[in-house]
Amino acid sequence: MPVTQFDTKEKYRYQCGFNAHFESEAVAGALPVGHNSPQQPAFGLYAEKLSGTAFTAPRHENKQTWLYRILPSCAHPPYRPSAEGAAPELVRNEGSDKMHYIPNQLRWDPFSHDEARDHDFVSGLKLVAGAGDPTQKQGLGMYVYAAGRDMDDRAAFYSADGDLLIVPQEGDLDVRTELGCLLVRQMEIAVIPRGVKYQVRLLSGSARGYALELYQGHFNLPELGPIGSNGLANARDFLAPVAHFSQDFGPTAHEGGGNEYTVTVKFNNALFETTQGHTPFDVVAWQGNYYPYKYDLGRFNTMGTISFDHPDPSIFTVLTAPSGVAAGTAVADFVIFPPRWLVGEDTFRPPWYHRNTMSEFMGLIRGGYDAKRGGAGGFVPGGASLHNGGSITRPAED
Repeated sequence: MPVTQFDTKEKYRYQCGFNAHFESEAVAGALPVGHNSPQQPAFGLYAEKLSGTAFTAPRHENKQTWLYRILPSCAHPPYRPSAEGAAPELVRNEGSDKMHYIPNQLRWDPFSHDEARDHDFVSGLKLVAGAGDPTQKQGLGMYVYAAGRDMDDRAAFYSADGDLLIVPQEGDLDVRTELGCLLVRQMEIAVIPRGVKYQVRLLSGSARGYALELYQGHFNLPELGPIGSNGLANARDFLAPVAHFSQDFGPTAHEGGGNEYTVTVKFNNALFETTQGHTPFDVVAWQGNYYPYKYDLGRFNTMGTISFDHPDPSIFTVLTAPSGVAAGTAVADFVIFPPRWLVGEDTFRPPWYHRNTMSEFMGLIRGGYDAKRGGAGGFVPGGASLHNGGSITRPAED
């Protein structure tokens, strides 16, 4: 059956589709009919537009969602720099923490749960690789995360730098966003768009995994070409949340009566925060095509040879972020190597030796990878490897 059998049962409702225009209301009548910004929205709500692209982006690329919320997002004091050490390895800008670029092949052992005991999802993010510059909306950042506690009940986080692709390796994540809730389990992925506030709870006591922050553009499904109209990741299998809100707010925007919420933002690779007297999760209804979503990797329809040789690993692309530089050239491709039959005749069984123009960052969710040795000292779940552009990628000697 092409679906993952999860230990944790689903507890939320979703809308199905990819890059679709959805609408959802937690209270009937909260969505306006026929226009976006009525003079007096229903129930005294505020209409607020969240843009994911320039206003004048081509229609097929334009990303936007209208939110109908209890209080507007601007109802807070100015942001201030977060305390030093708030998330010590989330950003690397200066001195010895600055990103270093080397051509050597690199491998990381799984990151320790013990070291992450006091970290939540955000403070547990560690930037390990990347390229480009979020101030120019170019490039990406590669993270691993290890967390041992929930985010605070009155905390929220968002990134102004890019969309975050989350790949759990251990532990289920209960993600509450402004647009609704996502349960993200091992063998599922989630994407939280730039600017969307969220909060993460751990359902298993601890969690570990990988994340990719996309500074440039947004993820899309790859073109299928000669494959035809179906295959790889199908649009119907992507799930978006339905509206879900709370009404916890103080008497004014600036006076929360001691019940303040802390909102932290990653902005140009630095952290800032503010406090406000109302919950950021007060969106009663929304409509648009810019929203968080998740996908079960067990539903990926794998393609491969039934004669000889290995096709390029691009046939395993789940999501791609087009660069706009040249057709078929991506800022990042998210690729998986799922269980599959290898039946090529007279063919070197492991993936071939190759040197790519693209850098390859690889993690292991579970099982093993057919080109790398597992076990002690090898490539194991929770570990990672990096082969930068031009560096040889090869199967393990044994």
